[in-house]
Amino acid sequence: METTRQRIAELLREGPATASGLGETLSLPTPVVYEHVEHVSRSVAGDAELLVAPPECTDCGFDGFDDPINDPSRCPECKSERIEEPAFVIR
Repeated sequence: METTRQRIAELLREGPATASGLGETLSLPTPVVYEHVEHVSRSVAGDAELLVAPPECTDCGFDGFDDPINDPSRCPECKSERIEEPAFVIR
């Protein structure tokens, strides 16, 4: 039986996913998925690594958020709340 983190790592090896997509697949709340993804990023072994496409503001294109493994609520540049979720993949 696999742990939740092992299942998340397996899904991320199959292809890119967002925290909300992983949460829907695994029946977990999105904030819990972010916690698991942070741990998975520290425990990826061998020649693999967790890659992150950072969150991006859909209004102004800002993508320089301090923490790429996070779901910001507003853009610091234009204050828009239309933020694309970060996407994760293990390669």
